[in-house]
Amino acid sequence: MALHIRDKEADRLVRALAERKHISLTDAIKLGVGNELKREEEKVSVWERIRPIRERVASRPDTGLKADKAFYDEMSGDA
Repeated sequence: MALHIRDKEADRLVRALAERKHISLTDAIKLGVGNELKREEEKVSVWERIRPIRERVASRPDTGLKADKAFYDEMSGDA
């Protein structure tokens, strides 16, 4: 299957990578796209990145205090 690149910047980038790595244009495309796909697969979700914070918060004992409007007003100095 043929791939025709008409974008000048894409062409420049592929050629620069091929020249720097001393590889063919096809191999440069495979390398670049393959590396980007690998990075995407390895991305950690925000939920997983904040896991230590979530665990630390969950490990704290319950104070039994109710965070109602009066509580927030007092904290913000509106009371």
